[in-house]
Amino acid sequence: MHKRQINPWTWQDQFGFSQCWRVDSPSAVLFLAGQGPASADGELVGAGDFEAQARQVFANLATVLEQAGASLESVVRLVVYLTDMANLRAYERIVSELIPGPKPVGTAIGVRSLAVEEMLIEIEATAVV
Repeated sequence: MHKRQINPWTWQDQFGFSQCWRVDSPSAVLFLAGQGPASADGELVGAGDFEAQARQVFANLATVLEQAGASLESVVRLVVYLTDMANLRAYERIVSELIPGPKPVGTAIGVRSLAVEEMLIEIEATAVV
């Protein structure tokens, strides 16, 4: 598989995201359902703590990806749902920490609420291997 980042402009670099990834000949494409900040037993992690919730969501994404034979580095697209858009910068910082190198394409959507009342974040992902 070969993947190539496509950024026709430079302004997105300061925000830490990519405009497009071209993926040639992947052996598999993975579509991950929205992951929330739930522990392995389904309990909410980090009530009221955005960073704890975001890190749990990425841990859950990593677990699902591992079971599918991939890793966070395989992610080419993230869609994040935030109940408070003021958390966007913290989210971007965490993404930069957990997914080094060129960033996946991404969309951030502000929502009133998520599936569980105290959830502050949910993330969908697309990965290629």
